[in-house]
Amino acid sequence: MTKFLAADLVSALTAKGLHLAIGESLTGGLLSASVVEVAGASQVLLGSIVAYDTALKSALLGVDHNLLSRRGAVDAEVAAQMAAGARTRLSTAAAVEASQTLGLACTGVAGPNEQDGKSVGTVFIAVVGPSGVIVREFHFEGDREQIRTETVRQAIELATAAII
Repeated sequence: MTKFLAADLVSALTAKGLHLAIGESLTGGLLSASVVEVAGASQVLLGSIVAYDTALKSALLGVDHNLLSRRGAVDAEVAAQMAAGARTRLSTAAAVEASQTLGLACTGVAGPNEQDGKSVGTVFIAVVGPSGVIVREFHFEGDREQIRTETVRQAIELATAAII
């Protein structure tokens, strides 16, 4: 099912002449891997920054260090800054206009323990693109694999909806 959704995303990006830049945390590369499964992904996917460690969210994606210190990594604004950072940094590195790039990011708690006072299953997904910023909060049930898989599914759906 995720491959079908990712194919819709790649198709929508292609139709709009947009690129995709991903910043991911709890999914650990699963989100970008799901996009890469689709033939033609190389035409739209610039790359992905997997910033699993909190310090890397700041160092690689430009998330404000003070924000991370105050709220922790599992936060709506952190997700938005991750998406914006992926968009800016990957489009610059690829010599592509940021205005033609969609930034997509996810951060959350896959378990087994809570993090930063957030319960297992709490996830924030953000999309930053030509039409603005969208951030959604989710509370998924299940084990680590189920939470990560559902995060990928919801991220792809949110990004596709942001384009259409």
